[in-house]
Amino acid sequence: MNLDLLRFSPGIYFAPAVDWLNTNFHPLFEAITNVIEAVLGALESALLYPPPYAVIVAAVLLAALAINIRVSVVTAIALAFCLLAGLWAASMQTLALVTVAVAISVTIAFPFGILASRHKGFEIAIRPLLDIMQTVPPWVYLIPAVMIFSLGRVPAIIATIVYGVPPMLRLTTLAFNQVPKDLLELGQATGAPPRSILFKIEIPSAMPTLLVGLNQCILLSLAMVVLAGLVGAGGLGAEVTRGLTRMEMGLGLRAGLAIVAIAILLDRLSKGVLQGRSRSSDMNA
Repeated sequence: MNLDLLRFSPGIYFAPAVDWLNTNFHPLFEAITNVIEAVLGALESALLYPPPYAVIVAAVLLAALAINIRVSVVTAIALAFCLLAGLWAASMQTLALVTVAVAISVTIAFPFGILASRHKGFEIAIRPLLDIMQTVPPWVYLIPAVMIFSLGRVPAIIATIVYGVPPMLRLTTLAFNQVPKDLLELGQATGAPPRSILFKIEIPSAMPTLLVGLNQCILLSLAMVVLAGLVGAGGLGAEVTRGLTRMEMGLGLRAGLAIVAIAILLDRLSKGVLQGRSRSSDMNA
């Protein structure tokens, strides 16, 4: 029996599909690349143009005014570590990359999560896709992204978005499914429009689970950053890769701890901002 007939090679079908996409949708991919590069470039310039101490002071003051003193202290420690570790530029590049990737992931996942919570058929339909997206090893996403967008930061962001959307989408769906029915019925009984019910009842009630989803999205995006260093994305991922290839334990450890500092910083800032908005929404209601 010829075993070759039983073997399945996805590349035989995948490669022509990628070639067809590159041939027919090159202007679209080029436009996406230009937009992402422009946004990333602007954010990186805003973070790297001022002196590091000025950025740290401004971030600490904003955190203290917008959130609280505890978050401002965490901000100071995280950014000071990145500076003292000698990885300020790489840390700011990673911060910009992860911020853009998480923002796009949440923008995609949040409305689809709400839609899935309202339509069970849609949730059932996308569940296998989400299972596949979360099961496939993360570095696999870099292969088609590089084939379509070439090397650099854009394929890194695209792969990071694909990896970060599923947990945020799942937890958004769970959060809205857990909203107490009596609160929804109360809002409908008072004649509140659907928009008011969404922003004044559902989102505040779902906020704890939404914060868990955002936390997972940030952590998975930062995990992807290390792999993104393999495709020329720069940042701390490139430093980790350099430490691995050169067997420099000190560099790899410093870069890894800097990634942890960025993760804690983004988690505390995002959680503080969203919880502050939730409290203000409750007071207005």
